Amino acid sequence: MNEYFKEQLDLLKLERRVDEETYEQNIRNTGVQQQRENGFVWYPIAIRGQDTGRGGYVSLEVERTTHQHLIHTLQSGRKAELFSNYNPDEAGAKGIIQHVGGDRLRITLFVDELPDWTRHGKLGIRALFDDDSYDAMELALTTAGNTYDQNRLTRILTGKAVPTFDDSLPPVILPYLNPSQNEAVNKVLSANDLAIVHGPPGTGKTTTLVAATLELLKKTSKPLLAIAPSNTAIDLLCERLAQKGVRVVRIGNPVRVSDELQELTLDHRISVHPDFKRIRELKKRASEFRNMAHKYKRNFGPEERQQRKALFAEAGRISHEVAHLEDFITEDELHRAQVIAATPVGAYHYAIRDLSFDTALIDEAGQALEAACWIPILKVKKVILAGDHLQLPPTVKSEEAARKGLTLTLMEKCAGYHPEATVLLNEQYRMHEKIMYYPSETFYGSRLQAHESVRTQTLFDHDLPLEFIDTAGCGFEEQPVSTSFVNPEEGQLLVTVLFDYLRGLKLENTRSDEITVGVLSPYKQQVERLKSMVTAHPDYANWSSQLTVNTIDGFQGQERDIMVIGMVRSNSEGKTGFLNETRRMNVAMTRARKKLVVIGDSSTLGAQPFYERFITYAQENEFYRSAWEYMDS
Repeated sequence: MNEYFKEQLDLLKLERRVDEETYEQNIRNTGVQQQRENGFVWYPIAIRGQDTGRGGYVSLEVERTTHQHLIHTLQSGRKAELFSNYNPDEAGAKGIIQHVGGDRLRITLFVDELPDWTRHGKLGIRALFDDDSYDAMELALTTAGNTYDQNRLTRILTGKAVPTFDDSLPPVILPYLNPSQNEAVNKVLSANDLAIVHGPPGTGKTTTLVAATLELLKKTSKPLLAIAPSNTAIDLLCERLAQKGVRVVRIGNPVRVSDELQELTLDHRISVHPDFKRIRELKKRASEFRNMAHKYKRNFGPEERQQRKALFAEAGRISHEVAHLEDFITEDELHRAQVIAATPVGAYHYAIRDLSFDTALIDEAGQALEAACWIPILKVKKVILAGDHLQLPPTVKSEEAARKGLTLTLMEKCAGYHPEATVLLNEQYRMHEKIMYYPSETFYGSRLQAHESVRTQTLFDHDLPLEFIDTAGCGFEEQPVSTSFVNPEEGQLLVTVLFDYLRGLKLENTRSDEITVGVLSPYKQQVERLKSMVTAHPDYANWSSQLTVNTIDGFQGQERDIMVIGMVRSNSEGKTGFLNETRRMNVAMTRARKKLVVIGDSSTLGAQPFYERFITYAQENEFYRSAWEYMDS
């Protein structure tokens, strides 16, 4: 195997081991109630429907009947098990979640009849460790490593060969795109093997990708493979393409999507296919045969046993016929698609596992594990990487793997290998120019420019678009909590500053009912405290539908009119912890459209050059305030 891919495989195995150990500890050392709190379990659940699924397996529709507000990790395609808390030692029935919508899900269990223990109640659904994703990534890396010498695209993506372009194509100029967006579209069209669209915050990356896709589809009758590392990202791309009339088939059932997007899923396409009526009829017949077989009691003679066996056999034969018909419908739907969309691991879905494509578009490639990207890449001759590797990298649980380079994405590597294949979208449509300036200077070589429509936008005349509120000398010291940090005094100041400003908006006669507000902290424990403080404020009711409190990571890809960031860290040693990942602050600062407020201790933050320069920028532009101004008022 090629050495490059052997190293990638070793890093992925480190990550897999830590991920699996973490999962096992969460399950082994906690009861069902804590597992439910951690998002691994729905409990209790009620069975709302039973059917014969693919391959003759039992298909259940279940509903969680309590604790519906809890966030969970159960999603389509994930392995899970039906279990009983009546007798926790009883082995569960394992299966695959087919669909999740609201508080209901459908799961196919790998059994041909429900176990007896399901009659006792106290049932739940538990997410199992996702080893299928790791299996798919490991297989992709192994395949890429073993075919390295025969695959030119692989050598290009690892920096050992140079991408080529067809310069004879006449340029495409789309009037609704700006010059850098048009340049990116033409780079995509002319690329024979690789194009990279670097889209900083607010620069219209999705608009550009949709335009490029429409132009690519004019030149081919083959479907394009569209990939993004999260359901949210791929659903956005699907929605925008569908609005342009593109026939999109979404592989997998994304969690909590709109009705419009559900109509794009492969499952829905199959369900409205003209031949699906025959499937319903066959499933009904198979169910009838199974019900007849189940009517036999436990104590019966050879004749009854033979009859029961014959009924199950007929149900199985019909189920195989259903599976063949489903395969035919699936193939027909995929043949008529213009874009087939999935997450990277979704590209390993049985429906498209053996398909090949001319082109793959990988959106948000700056957030995708490299190993995951190789799953779709091995299916294509040409790849388009789009995203921003200067925002947050993919989440990696193994500190050793992260330290050795697992967080380094394929997009970041390729942008370094092949600047000739890379186009930076340099006009942004989100931020006031003063909010944009420092991230642009620090991360993008001062190449970003603000579009005229947003360049000087503020919420009211003479409002400052940016403020840094310095808590140095106020005694607001951080407090460690488990593996996180909190700063209660800073949190209270943040809430005071926020609601004083919001009260002022009403006095300025702004359309405050249309203003969106975000409150950010890098630390989860501080976020929980901020949520309590914000919701307890007497003015919260006036803003509850417009105000969101979350971690910085939770806000990636979003924007708000007002963003208030509490930095938390305040100590005499100048320790800033994972705030040293300055790409996290790039994300945080670039969420704001018209107003950005950063609250922190300059004596602690200033020990890190990135924050020292930011504080200096605030001072030079009269955006600097001392927290004492707010405490004395």
